[in-house]
Amino acid sequence: MAKQVTKVFKIMAPGGKATPAPPIGPALGANGVNPGQFITAFNERTKDANGKIVGCVITVFEDRSFEFEIKASPASVLIKDALKIESGSGEPNVKKVGKLTGDQLRAIAEEKMADLNSGSIETAMRVIAGTARSMGVEVEEGVL
Repeated sequence: MAKQVTKVFKIMAPGGKATPAPPIGPALGANGVNPGQFITAFNERTKDANGKIVGCVITVFEDRSFEFEIKASPASVLIKDALKIESGSGEPNVKKVGKLTGDQLRAIAEEKMADLNSGSIETAMRVIAGTARSMGVEVEEGVL
């Protein structure tokens, strides 16, 4: 018989470098997950992310066991990594913080494709371009 699911929740954590310190540990404990056990398994599966923020969907079962699924990093994190910037613009319509090339846009869209509800790489690129514009990042002309 299948295990009974009691809770499903999401967290964002640095891949390979998560610790049971706040805010991750208390969130796990409050949802019935052993923080030490989760952190060990999470860091092992995300060691190649090397500190980049990744999403994680955690399913907790009735017997307090759990499963988790690693998602791609948020688009904003991938854009900031590609441009090597600290943060987006506070005034995205006035102050621009960088420019995304077509190749960078395509690479980000391919990495996020599994998590997006896009039917093709071109529509995924449009989604990423919209996120970039909202961060104050220009997108190279003629890419879309």
